[in-house]
Amino acid sequence: MKQATVQCIGVLHGDITRLGDAPKNFDESERVGTLEIYPEYQDGLEGIVAGQTIVVLFWLHKSSRDILKVYPRGDRSRGLHGVFATRSPVRPNPIAISELKVEAIHDNCLEVSGLDILDGTPIVDIKKKISR
Repeated sequence: MKQATVQCIGVLHGDITRLGDAPKNFDESERVGTLEIYPEYQDGLEGIVAGQTIVVLFWLHKSSRDILKVYPRGDRSRGLHGVFATRSPVRPNPIAISELKVEAIHDNCLEVSGLDILDGTPIVDIKKKISR
């Protein structure tokens, strides 16, 4: 098995501190917070502007990594599904993806809205949202 190394580029600061308080998905959230990008990666923010939507990948450091079947959205009436067929945060590589609106930029910090991620979660990457 090949190993991969992931370098976290920053950390999320927000008001969601418990899993039970997190919206089920970014498109259901009006929560706001700050993406603090570590200074050595700040140059990578050039070109991001307030008002745009970005795609952010997070490392869900508090998620279980040994569960392979879940009830989608915790709804037992839907039956068990493999984690790869869901958006569950529990998975072998707990990577989350969120589309966040950039509200403001201050040096190496992006103020964003649409959060569904816990405070203190490491940021893996940021990408431009593809417009179709």
